[in-house]
Amino acid sequence: MRTTPRNPQRRQFLRALGAGTAAVGAGAALGHVTLSQADSQSEASPRPDATRQYHETDHIRAYYATLRD
Repeated sequence: MRTTPRNPQRRQFLRALGAGTAAVGAGAALGHVTLSQADSQSEASPRPDATRQYHETDHIRAYYATLRD
């Protein structure tokens, strides 16, 4: 025998929680990239910002000098 009344808001919350979990699982499955796909894309296109890599300039050397003190 049930003494507490049923709560429809709780049931609605549990349905929404289940639907959200299913949506996240579907998004993860659809957004999956295999290792071979990732390798083929990186080899096909060279990096456009190859000239914008790290260069140690005077102000960077001065900063490093302050760290050593």
